[in-house]
Amino acid sequence: MSGDGATVTSADIARMAGVGRAAVSNWRRRYEDFPEPVGGTPTSPTFALKDVEAWLLGQGKVEELPLAERVWQQIRTAADDLRLGEVVAEAAELLRGVGKPRSVPRPAWTLLQQYAAEQGAEEASRFLLDRYADVHSRRLAETPIELAHFMARLAGPDVGTVLDPACGLGVLLATMNGTEHAYGQESDPALARLAQTRLSLAGVDGVIRTGDSLRQDAWPGVTADAVVCHPPFNERNWGYEELASDPRWEYGLPPKSESELAWVQHALAHLRPGGVAVMLMPEIAANRRSGRRIRSNLLRRGAVQAVIGLPPKMAPGTGLPVHIWVLRRPAGDGRTPSRVLMSTAEPATFDAVVERWRRFREDPDRVLDVPGETRTVPIIDLIDEDIDISPARHVGVADATAGDYPAFRTDFLSRLERLAALMPEVSPSRPRDVPMMPLTELERTGALTVQQSGRYDVDGTGEFVLEAGHLFAGGPATNRTRPENRIAILPGDVVVATRDREVAVRVVDEAGLLLGPRLTLLRPDPERLDPYFLAGFVRSSPAPAGGTQPGLTRFDTRRAQVPRLPLDDQRRYGEAFRNLFAFEAELRGANGSGQVAAASVLLGLTTGALNPGSPS
Repeated sequence: MSGDGATVTSADIARMAGVGRAAVSNWRRRYEDFPEPVGGTPTSPTFALKDVEAWLLGQGKVEELPLAERVWQQIRTAADDLRLGEVVAEAAELLRGVGKPRSVPRPAWTLLQQYAAEQGAEEASRFLLDRYADVHSRRLAETPIELAHFMARLAGPDVGTVLDPACGLGVLLATMNGTEHAYGQESDPALARLAQTRLSLAGVDGVIRTGDSLRQDAWPGVTADAVVCHPPFNERNWGYEELASDPRWEYGLPPKSESELAWVQHALAHLRPGGVAVMLMPEIAANRRSGRRIRSNLLRRGAVQAVIGLPPKMAPGTGLPVHIWVLRRPAGDGRTPSRVLMSTAEPATFDAVVERWRRFREDPDRVLDVPGETRTVPIIDLIDEDIDISPARHVGVADATAGDYPAFRTDFLSRLERLAALMPEVSPSRPRDVPMMPLTELERTGALTVQQSGRYDVDGTGEFVLEAGHLFAGGPATNRTRPENRIAILPGDVVVATRDREVAVRVVDEAGLLLGPRLTLLRPDPERLDPYFLAGFVRSSPAPAGGTQPGLTRFDTRRAQVPRLPLDDQRRYGEAFRNLFAFEAELRGANGSGQVAAASVLLGLTTGALNPGSPS
């Protein structure tokens, strides 16, 4: 049992028992022997962990309290939220054989050693990192792992040294596992220590130092082959006044409202000649009027190599679209590229965009045009009054030729035919009250198994992993991760992802996939529950109106409800949902095909290559 001083919240109890917080509230009302609060507030009480453990076991709510949960609750009660990072960092260091226990309580360290003996020290360290990131998700703008791998691939395969001047928990640096040495800096000392542990787990040789990179550069004089960075967005207090004469502002003094352009120039200052920086940037940085002069100077000197637009909500902390800027420090060889690669990307097209970037990097004057996706734009066309380097403004302007219009038209019309065939056949009916049952009830009766993956790093090796981006954007799994301690997806499983107020689902029909980070797997008993019926009603469940922060949402899938219907009726609904999902996928393709066809007609009519009216 746990130490006497450990306490837990209702959310902690829900996690320990694998239920929603509403279930814990119900237990407090229904059971007179439920432990009384020992602290907290009336709206957020805390309970003695040892009493909660005894009650859960005595009531049969859990057969055995997971050792991992016992470890975490002991760790979490060792400090308040502001100091929790220090305790977690120390615990992770102890697992690496660094230091002695100071902040980590003896009961916590004893349990952690037991957990490490069972699962291995590396797995125990990953558990601590992932759980800390999960608890503090509202304060940590952690780069999604699929996006981190994409950025690492854009940096290139031949990177000897790499720097991340705002490394956070070290996610970006940990993806650079082919480098000789990594340099990192983080203003939060606890995060810097945790990032050091992450590098060790990833097998990356590197050092993380503490401090504000813009004000107190921890790596003066270091020039790296690559810089990868997800800087803070929209910082007003970044040091504008005290850094006004800083030599890093080679392309112009960043306006006070343009902290991102300060980070861009800091990255360029740390590159060797010809080195590449890959920066995650807010969309507004590409066209904000206050940054025009700096963007112009970056373009004129060939520092901007590529700008890649990403879908909304790809980055935590904002529901708005973001861009990836790929920059190059001029090599001093007198050769200035004449073009910039403009592209749009989503997880399903990351591989294709990396390949186009590789080809463009080999020949920066290469002309590339992929309808609706990628275009190399002459720099002279970008240097106008606005200096707008947003990919959406430039991709597709000249990507559809008038001569290709017949093929575009044929493709679009064929998609329309498929859409008509896929439209679900449904008929009007009078609304009726149908008894509903929550997934918790289905799980209790054995009709459904629920598994959740939690946070973890996708390391790029092993088996294909299905991630949240694939559920929202469509397309196959593209990343890989080690199968050890991961959840294998079986054909017929329903996978659920949430993002802001959206819920995405997929009924998996192929074998060999692993469940990605922070996804939920629903495995229905096919003799009692139709998977498409289940997926359709889970998909329609409203996500909560608020989240832990913009772009992140805690949504308990177990709270979703489905009608209580016989299996034959479920299958009728399931077939309609199956057709609807296929219809939506085809609709996405038709939308892109139609836009290309429209661009082709516009170009043909305005250049005289096409005439109005039907061909004679």
